[in-house]
Amino acid sequence: MQVLMTGATGFLGSHLVSFLSERGDTIQRVTRSPSQAEDVAWNPARGEINAAAIHSPEAVVHLAGENIADGRWTNAKKQRIRESRIKGTELLSGTLARLPHRPRVFVSASAVGYYGDRGDEVLTEESGGGEGFLADVCRQWETATQTAIQAGIRTVHLRNGLVLAADGGALSKLLLAFRLGLGGPVGSGQQYWSWISITDWLHIVRHCVATELLSGPVNATASHPVRNTEFTQALGRALKRPTLIPVPEFALRFVLGEMADEMLLASARVMPARLQVSGYEFTHATLEETLRDLR
Repeated sequence: MQVLMTGATGFLGSHLVSFLSERGDTIQRVTRSPSQAEDVAWNPARGEINAAAIHSPEAVVHLAGENIADGRWTNAKKQRIRESRIKGTELLSGTLARLPHRPRVFVSASAVGYYGDRGDEVLTEESGGGEGFLADVCRQWETATQTAIQAGIRTVHLRNGLVLAADGGALSKLLLAFRLGLGGPVGSGQQYWSWISITDWLHIVRHCVATELLSGPVNATASHPVRNTEFTQALGRALKRPTLIPVPEFALRFVLGEMADEMLLASARVMPARLQVSGYEFTHATLEETLRDLR
C-alpha cells in the first residue's frame, strides 16, 4: 500500500514508518526538509506544498504539528501549536481533494484533549467537546479536514491518548524521575489519564486505514483509563522504585503554567467505543503489562 505521511520524523511518525515498512507498505513523506528523492516538500505556514510530487497514495496519515509538551505555553507557543495543526491540516485536506487520484482514507491526528477536564465522566466518541485551549485546538484541527470529507475521502480523526513508549513521549520523561526514586502522584492524583501502548497505537492506525466502517472521531486509548495515582503506583512497581514524593499542583503551575492544568491535572476518562465495536483487539489490555513490556 502506498502511504503519504506527515510528521514522519517525529516520535509517533518514526515508529509508524518502521511498522508500516516492515509490513510491505511504501511511505512517501511530506516534510519541510526534504532529504530523499521521493519526499514531498511543504511549508504549512506559507500554504505551500508540492502537490505534483505526490504519488497517488491509497492512504494518508497526518501527524505533523508543533510539540505541545516542549516548553512553557507562551502566547507565541500557543499560536504555533494552533496554526501548525489548523493551517497544515487545511492545506493537506485541500490538496488531497484536488488530486486526480484521491486516497481512499485520510487518518488525521487529534487528541483526547478534545474532551477537556471532565472529572469522572465516562467519555466516548459521542461525548461533546470540552473547554480550554486544547479542546478548542482539537475542535478546529478536526474541522480543518472538511475539504477532504466533502471530496468523498473517508476521514478518521484519531483522538490520541497518552502514548506509552520507552524511547520517547511522556513516559520516557517520567522514567528518569522514577528511576531516581523521585516519582509520585501528580497533584491530587485523582485525575484520569487515558493511555495507549505504542504497540496498540501502531496497530490502531493500520486498523483505521483498513476498516471501511470507521470514520469521524476514533479514540486511540486503551479500554482501562486509570487515575494518576494508579498510573504512578503501576510505574513504581514495574521499575521497583518507591512512589512517595507527590508533585504539588502549585509547583506544576509555577513551572509549566497553563500546560500543567490542561495536560497533567485535567481528567479525561476516555473509552475506545468505536474501536471496540469495529472488532479491534488490544495487544496490551492493562497498564501493568504495558509498563512491564516497556521498562
